[in-house]
Amino acid sequence: MALIERFSVRGTIAGMHNDTIAAPDLSWQEGALCAQTGSDFFFPEPGSSVREAKRICGLCEMRSACLEYALNHDERFGVWGGLSEKERLSLRRTQH
Repeated sequence: MALIERFSVRGTIAGMHNDTIAAPDLSWQEGALCAQTGSDFFFPEPGSSVREAKRICGLCEMRSACLEYALNHDERFGVWGGLSEKERLSLRRTQH
């Protein structure tokens, strides 16, 4: 963004950016068990089991916040809030 700001009218890009894009609240991630485990469980190779990730999610107090974040931000890969990509897609379809 620094290059864009350098060549734009003073204050137009930064002001527009601050007014239109709000950073999501990610404070829940600090207490999430996945942050202490590593991403390999939660973003496995295609066709690999997600059983271990779901087990960890089941023990995590941040599970609902994680799932809410994934649904609100259309996360399409990995296990979020204890649900796989296909499970989140199915949940989205039933909500609409």
